[in-house]
Amino acid sequence: MSETAEKIIQDRLRKVESILVTQARPTDEKSPYFELARKHNIKVDFRSFIDIKGLDHRDFRKQKIDILAHTAVIFTSRNAVDNFFRICKEMRIEVPADMKYFCISEQTANYLQKYIVIRKRKLFTGQKTAADLENLILKHKSEKFLFPCSNIRSNEIPNLMNRNDLHLTEAIMYETVPADLSDLTEVFYDVICFFSPSGVTSLLHNFPNWKQNNTRLAAFGPTTAKAIRDQDLILDIEAPLPNAPSMTGALELYVKKANNL
Repeated sequence: MSETAEKIIQDRLRKVESILVTQARPTDEKSPYFELARKHNIKVDFRSFIDIKGLDHRDFRKQKIDILAHTAVIFTSRNAVDNFFRICKEMRIEVPADMKYFCISEQTANYLQKYIVIRKRKLFTGQKTAADLENLILKHKSEKFLFPCSNIRSNEIPNLMNRNDLHLTEAIMYETVPADLSDLTEVFYDVICFFSPSGVTSLLHNFPNWKQNNTRLAAFGPTTAKAIRDQDLILDIEAPLPNAPSMTGALELYVKKANNL
């Protein structure tokens, strides 16, 4: 970061009393966001800035993808799981018992229980990122992988498969679209936290004349940070950091500094 950029961020440093997290409210009451709110007496609200719209099975057919021609599925989210099995049901496809499932995290793997009996299936689980899955996938090079995804997705899985020269079919089964945020028109927050470029797009889609003014923006991940800067907006809080690997960790460091705690 240049000295000029650091000075701009320093000049914008002021007390934080409210934070908007552009994700759904956590179901776990032990979420670090709630601890952050309690510890620093800050209002923390949650609102997803994007909606997930399942692709109609008739539109999916236009992609001319034969699901049963694949021997393994890579899941990177619950949305991918839901829409894969929804499409299969709508197309009257019975997923073979020997289908292999590669899940990006244990949370995603556990979610599969909604549709299959896990102990009877071949399941491979990463820790959290696509990189965690690489060694597992390389042990099954001969598989034909299907990747259920959104019309907007990260390049991590395709890049992983391409550099290892593995078979991968991308199957768009759902779309990521801006949520209707019209009820936030008169609402102000000291900090807004973004987790994907889609969230940034949604903000400007809903409020094309939005001015940043004193609102601090936080981004998780380099692509989200780039999306904010590409809109000529000021990025005040960036995560992950070496000393703060999570968004809540980065927020806490900023709040302590801004609120002189």
